[in-house]
Amino acid sequence: MWTHKSRLSWAALLLVSLVTRGQLTEKPPVHGNHWMAVTGKPLAAEAGAQIFQKGGNAIDAACAMLGAVCTMWDVLCWGGETQALIYNPKTGKVIAIDALGFAPTGATPAFFKSKGYNFPPEYGPLAAVTPGTPGGLCYMLAEYGTMSLKEVLAPAMEMAKGYAIEAQTANSFEAQKRRLKEWPYSKALFLTHPGEARETPEAGEVFVQKDLLETLTRMVEAEQDALKHKKTRKEAIYAAYDRFYKGDIAREFVRGCQEQGGLITLEDMAAWKPMEEEPLHVNYRGVEVYKLQQWTQGPAMLQALNILENFDLKGMGYNSSRYIHTVCQAMNLAFADRDFYYGDPYFSTGQPMKGLLSKEYAKERAKLINFDHVAADIQPGDPYPFEGRVNPFTDLLKERATFGKPSMRGGSGASGAMNETAMVDEELYHDRLWRGTTSIEAADKDGWVISVTPSGGWTPACIAGHTGVGMSQRMQSFVLDSIIDPFNVVAPHKRPRVTLTPSLALRDGKPYLCFSVQGGDTQDQNLLQFFLDMAEFGMTVQEATEAPNINSDQLWLSLGGERLEDRRPRPGHILLGNVTPPYVRKELRQMGYIPTYGDRTSGPINAIFLDAKHGTIWGGSSNNGEDYGIGW
Repeated sequence: MWTHKSRLSWAALLLVSLVTRGQLTEKPPVHGNHWMAVTGKPLAAEAGAQIFQKGGNAIDAACAMLGAVCTMWDVLCWGGETQALIYNPKTGKVIAIDALGFAPTGATPAFFKSKGYNFPPEYGPLAAVTPGTPGGLCYMLAEYGTMSLKEVLAPAMEMAKGYAIEAQTANSFEAQKRRLKEWPYSKALFLTHPGEARETPEAGEVFVQKDLLETLTRMVEAEQDALKHKKTRKEAIYAAYDRFYKGDIAREFVRGCQEQGGLITLEDMAAWKPMEEEPLHVNYRGVEVYKLQQWTQGPAMLQALNILENFDLKGMGYNSSRYIHTVCQAMNLAFADRDFYYGDPYFSTGQPMKGLLSKEYAKERAKLINFDHVAADIQPGDPYPFEGRVNPFTDLLKERATFGKPSMRGGSGASGAMNETAMVDEELYHDRLWRGTTSIEAADKDGWVISVTPSGGWTPACIAGHTGVGMSQRMQSFVLDSIIDPFNVVAPHKRPRVTLTPSLALRDGKPYLCFSVQGGDTQDQNLLQFFLDMAEFGMTVQEATEAPNINSDQLWLSLGGERLEDRRPRPGHILLGNVTPPYVRKELRQMGYIPTYGDRTSGPINAIFLDAKHGTIWGGSSNNGEDYGIGW
């Protein structure tokens, strides 16, 4: 007779066997043995392909795709931020690029509290940190590319002259037009048919950005002028960089920002610079997984992997209730630490990252997982002893345990809904949880591999003067009170802790995977499961991008909402795929989960698998969006 446990294991093994035998996916994998380009829009992937076909390397192609997606407003623009991981085959090392803007002069907790905010605002000029993407693109191209700025920006400049806009972006303009009308330069750009029933471009209409084209032209002019004066390729690219951050482009950007009430100064623009740094990494069952430092949420995935390494995940069965519960609780434990200990390491040092990423600390956190019930009150741990230090925040953590704990209906635990979050519209909450960006993955036959998760300046963006450049909205990821996160309190020239999180993995010292996803606070949740789908359950890269995931709401939101109740954790709340079997749903509810269901359980995951056995490259791109890959 089948027992309940054996029935679960049999069903899970059947699902895995179907997957590993090559179950059909909605989109095919892309195969190549020369190069691969994957990103958020088909036209942008074509921009990368054009650069590869002209002899560029993966960094050149990624920069071209970055310029294209910014010009196409693929949930970001040129005034946003860029962060990347690069595998350099010449050194055999992974390097990290931090091109996140910092808070401007005058951005203090007192300033925002005086305006009635509990968090910096979501939109408008006061939401802006300094632009990071132009500087990040120039830095990556100069240091690791082979081509000129003129060459890699050619597709973006052609688009700025006018391209046939796709429905998704055009409809986002229309949906946000009320807010866009608040800012004169945004109104002039996006409302191409003022006074008509539809005031923004239609799908298929040619969308023209004259001011942006002029900005990009000025950058290229600076580069070409430097080359005429016998400067090197690298020096010429940095001449373009200087014109954006210190020259006439900077002056117009600052003028337009301040005219509309923003804080960014010329001194802020000149003082900011991209940073190259050592990434963080852990070894998971023989695979080295790399993430950016603690100015992102990336280390949370590394912490979760360390916790999960203590369990036989494959033996639990793919997406069984026990597997889902274990992964969810590991993520919740990691995110509780993220919410309190992560922040800009260049501004406020002392984050306990060595302790947080230690295997010993992970074992202690793993002991907190109760396999009978969801833990509704997960608090940050104490990683300091695991690096030989005393926690300086003991009193603050005691106070925070009450401050950060939502009241519940239906008694203790996660069996009831939260009073505070009951006041937050569900659709709006999940828009904030999932708030998007795009991703860029590229690899070539010479071994260069790059993963990028750029973002910022999404619609509705406030355009800075006649630059055509939208301002970032990343200020909202700061907090105003130490009790939430003492390392992430806003201050001038400090970088906010962001959700943006590219990923690279090496096996036997060689590139194995590069992957990233859009989706706000869910990014490292979905990337964790994508990685486990391949590393534990043997899925192909395309199968793993399309596989159903879970999303936990048990974290402080990083984006959206200016009230505490907008962002508080929601213990036990979980998103499951519609394909979840009835008996798994029942078992999770018995554990105390409060599930919702959907067809879409992750943002579009983009990934490249480096097939060491055959010496080829696989591209995977989720079926959840317009993301697209091209290989050769």
